[in-house]
Amino acid sequence: MLPILNVIALTTFAASLSARAMEPVLPLVSNDLGVTVATAASLSAAVALTFAIVQPFLGAAADMFGKARLMIGCLAMLGAANMIGALTSSFDMLFLSRILCGIAAGGTFPIAMSLTSDLVPTAQRQVALGRILAGAMTGNLLGASASGVIGDFFGWRGVLVVLGLLVIAAAIAALIGFRKAGVANPRRKVSLAALKDGYRTILTNPNARVCFTAVFIEGLCVLGLFPFVAAFLFELGETRASIPGVVIAAFAVGGLAYTMSVSRLLPRFGVNGLMIGGAAMMALQLVMIAIGPRWEIQAICFFLMGWGFYSLHGSLQVFSSDLAPEARASALSLHAFCFFMGQAVGPIVYGFGLSHLGKMATLILSATAILVLGLIAARLLNQKPAEMVDV
Repeated sequence: MLPILNVIALTTFAASLSARAMEPVLPLVSNDLGVTVATAASLSAAVALTFAIVQPFLGAAADMFGKARLMIGCLAMLGAANMIGALTSSFDMLFLSRILCGIAAGGTFPIAMSLTSDLVPTAQRQVALGRILAGAMTGNLLGASASGVIGDFFGWRGVLVVLGLLVIAAAIAALIGFRKAGVANPRRKVSLAALKDGYRTILTNPNARVCFTAVFIEGLCVLGLFPFVAAFLFELGETRASIPGVVIAAFAVGGLAYTMSVSRLLPRFGVNGLMIGGAAMMALQLVMIAIGPRWEIQAICFFLMGWGFYSLHGSLQVFSSDLAPEARASALSLHAFCFFMGQAVGPIVYGFGLSHLGKMATLILSATAILVLGLIAARLLNQKPAEMVDV
């Protein structure tokens, strides 16, 4: 593996620490700031929606001004935003700090994927992207699991303080690492015509419609569920803030299992097999969660769901990375835009479904949508990337 990939993985790790960290402690936020759990869940939507909205702008900025430079600046901003959130005394200010986190994270993870795609040829890219995802999954894992434990001892403010310090430290480490690795940061003359041509190339590729629609539905059906995990467990009598963190963290462990197995699974099952199998695995776990088993069983379900999710999502990422090689950061930022728009809309859709249809019907509908998605994506995506090998 190229040494620079370790530095890139560090940036995804740091950016992902904040992604799931607030969800296990949302009930604590609700009690402390005097808002409902549903209102507190909007903190997750704020990060996802802001992350999505800034993607077209940050992707273009990365293509023009340099990916590594933008990533380091956004990491520094992410650390500062977490510290600001810890000091707030009102829900409105906390909400604003999460918006800042969304902007900063938006300039880190998708750009890291595009930088990796620049450095690694298509034939090796799914394995390389899987290893970058491993950094993100480790961040998700620690962010979700540790935040619940920290929340039990120091409250939700303690979670944000720890996050802020860790992300700032990671920004400094990444700055040093990129300089030592000699990552190029060319400045391009800002050209609206070039930007327009890049987006035209992306959007006229027939695979774009499939990839972008698919990741929107993924975000809605899968990650849109996460803000309700703690509430589901509370209904079952589990009131410890650490337990939802463990359950959600199991999804990240499943993602890590994917990153460690993709180099063996891909030659055996192919891209289509990974997409269909991943969708089927996710659908089954959503049905299991709808039944409402005890938290240990739900943790296993989230582990398998994470494995299935990244089997499908990782394949879609590779297709997106080849939509327009000359505007790769823009393409992967649009990919992220659609994904996080789905994640932002997801809690709203789930909230409506849970209120009007009930838990069982809502989750079964979501499972059906995911299964159909995997089948359609495997059928419609053309010009499949070459089978991947180890980097």
